[in-house]
Amino acid sequence: METVRTVPAEAPIGAGALLPARVAGSRQVIRSGLLAGLTGAFVASIGMLVSLSGRLVVKQFSLDYVILAAIPVAFGYLAAKPPPTLEGYEAPRTGTRSVAAGAAAGALAGLVMAVYLAIVGNFNLREVFPNISPDMVKRLTFGLGLPAGAAVLFLASTALAALGGGLNLMSGRVRKAVTLGLMWVVVVGLLQVVFSTVLDKLGFSFSKQLYSVIYNSLSIPGAIGVFVVTVALYLIPKPNRQQVRERFDQLPPPQRRLAAIGAVVVGVGILAVVPRLLSSDIAEDLNLAGIFLMMGLGLNIVVGVAGLLDLGYVAFFAVGAYTTAVLMSPANPINSPSKPSPQLIFWEAIPFVVLAAAVAGILVGTPVLRMRGDYLAIVTLGFGEIARVLVVSTWLSRYLGGAFGIINIDPFTIGPVTVLGANPQQFFYLIFGFAALAGYISYALQDSRMGRAWMAIREDESVAEAMGVNVVAAKLWAFIIGAIIASLGGALFAVKTASVLPQTFDIIVSITVLAIVIIGGMGSIPGVVLAAVVLIGLPQVLQEFQTYRFLLYGALLIFMMLRRPEGFIPSRRRARELREEEILQDAWLRAREAERAEAEQAGAEPAVVEGS
Repeated sequence: METVRTVPAEAPIGAGALLPARVAGSRQVIRSGLLAGLTGAFVASIGMLVSLSGRLVVKQFSLDYVILAAIPVAFGYLAAKPPPTLEGYEAPRTGTRSVAAGAAAGALAGLVMAVYLAIVGNFNLREVFPNISPDMVKRLTFGLGLPAGAAVLFLASTALAALGGGLNLMSGRVRKAVTLGLMWVVVVGLLQVVFSTVLDKLGFSFSKQLYSVIYNSLSIPGAIGVFVVTVALYLIPKPNRQQVRERFDQLPPPQRRLAAIGAVVVGVGILAVVPRLLSSDIAEDLNLAGIFLMMGLGLNIVVGVAGLLDLGYVAFFAVGAYTTAVLMSPANPINSPSKPSPQLIFWEAIPFVVLAAAVAGILVGTPVLRMRGDYLAIVTLGFGEIARVLVVSTWLSRYLGGAFGIINIDPFTIGPVTVLGANPQQFFYLIFGFAALAGYISYALQDSRMGRAWMAIREDESVAEAMGVNVVAAKLWAFIIGAIIASLGGALFAVKTASVLPQTFDIIVSITVLAIVIIGGMGSIPGVVLAAVVLIGLPQVLQEFQTYRFLLYGALLIFMMLRRPEGFIPSRRRARELREEEILQDAWLRAREAERAEAEQAGAEPAVVEGS
């Protein structure tokens, strides 16, 4: 039986509704404060503060203090977010509550850090935690000694968390502008070598005012300038991405084609100038990021488009590298005197690389055609380990050099011009050309018949097979095309380094490439490009982060799985799949609002149907 109960269109929030909200808010403050304190203690215990203390951001303000300041601000903001009460309602926002909640969380975090300092300052824990050193304690206490330093740390944590809580008082647009401004101050300060080099080569003289020559960091006027410019650029009214896309779709086909060609030409022109504006070290880091980008684009087809989890992808990278090395290098008289050495040039070796990669894709793909999910991941992981064992085996040492690898690979040539891997600026163009080709292939395949078959398999393999999709052929083609793109990256790597060593092709390479695809956005080519630059290029520039690279990968992966599973730059189709429930809920809420508006216009009150 169903009964109909009439309720007001806008039900007020009473004390009974706010009491659970207050309880939830108190729990949120306590949880945020404890997490902030434990995060600070963890960062200090692993030695990150001491490692980053030498990297200055603004004048004498180093990166370790930036991280220490960011932790209470972030958790203070989370502590002060209004907790939900009833469905469709939130507790009212008040300035006093937001600031007080942030300050309470910061005080709790400061108390946790003070207890941590008391423990590490009075007990020798270096046998268990070797990174807890006197230098670390000195950084945390600001060189003031234990009691005074702990008090200063407590007060600073409380003030910064209150500031983070106050961010909830801003509108979303202003808050995002301020956050981006602060982030860009940190980025411009950290990448001082990159920005100053580019500005000097472009002929801009204000780089001397932007950076402090004494400290090799941003000057205070430079930091203020970067912050103001970033905030102003963000707050300037401009059409959003959806409006630009709609306007582009409304153009006639000839104009759309012309606009796309113009965008490509501008992008190619910018990238053609980039190597001339960078130093050799930065160009070398970009080249490494470009090689991982090639692997990421190939794995994006296998994982992001077809939904086939491959953990042994490094095997295809090794196939390309070793095939190139065998065909281009001379015989090594020490460890492989009888190795066949045709000594082909790069362009002559590429067809054999593609053929070897296709065969490897078939060999790996055929046994796993009927496997899904975890089973597929485990089996492909086994194939990756098999490839690693084979390249170091004595059975193939005559051809692959065994544990010594293959050296003296001939350089890449274009007619009479020799492009040496030792010249990063020249090699950038070669890697960029192959990456652009791989990106175009990936983009074209996604909208093709094969690409639609892959996406159908990714969503539901059983339904795709029932609808007539040739699942066996589609999976096999995904492995083959992904293997070919990865092998081209391996060929570029072999020519760039002029040697191939077996320890290069470890399982961690597969995990790194998989992290690039997941963090950037599965099925998204721009997302893979961004993730390759951030995860591979930036740690190379910021050498202090090399030790903690995999820790940061893990933290980013956890964040992406919890908060943004579609990636930083998701593909529209993939985002709709992952956010299907939210999209349906939004549609339901819009329908409810429409019904309520119609009821108000008719002069009646909306009815709520209850089952009894």
